[in-house]
Amino acid sequence: MTRHFLNLFVLSVAFLLASGGALRADGTNAALAKSAVLEDDALYLRVAGVEKNLPEEIRSAQNALAATNKIAGTILDLRLADGDDLDSVKATASLFAEKKLPLAILVDNQTGGAALKLAEDLREAHEGLIFGDSTEIKPDIAVTVKAADEKLFLENPFGTLAQEETNSSASTNSFPSFVDHTTEADLVREKIKDGDQDENSAPPRAAGPPKPFIRDPVLARALDLIKGLAIVRQPRL
Repeated sequence: MTRHFLNLFVLSVAFLLASGGALRADGTNAALAKSAVLEDDALYLRVAGVEKNLPEEIRSAQNALAATNKIAGTILDLRLADGDDLDSVKATASLFAEKKLPLAILVDNQTGGAALKLAEDLREAHEGLIFGDSTEIKPDIAVTVKAADEKLFLENPFGTLAQEETNSSASTNSFPSFVDHTTEADLVREKIKDGDQDENSAPPRAAGPPKPFIRDPVLARALDLIKGLAIVRQPRL
């Protein structure tokens, strides 16, 4: 079982256990519903609402996750988010300006109020790209998802190849709704399968458990952007 598989498995369990109405330690509703690191270096922040405590919660999540991961960019999920604290919009936008990292912003037709204002400001001032579907703000990359499917994706964006084969109801786009990073070991196994094995090739290993991948098409598309920009920005030797 690879480290990549274990990371995705742990994250999928975390998403399943986390509820949309997360609570802070003091018992009040959290403005930041979820935070995680995807694909080893993409910071994922899902906002419940743009309220007074949002900037401090985002900063805390940034510091905690960056302490053990090299963050290449951020995905700010504003789907279903609302809010009315315009001061938090300015303070939150400043946090991303400080990091100077690629930013993907996820929206839907229920993104409104201060959350919609935050998406607009981040695109204009910090060159963030907007993904999703909204009649209030034009996405840079439009991705349409049925409301029922989106709710399921927000609860748990991960699936496995086995699940995908038995559940086709979540297919909403012409592009793949998952991120599949083939490893060198996978390529070697494919060559062996095709009869290209040479004398020094290692024998094929037993098949492991189904590989998790991101089924949420909006999140998957944004993650592709962050990963692509991370490669482009790598220093040349």
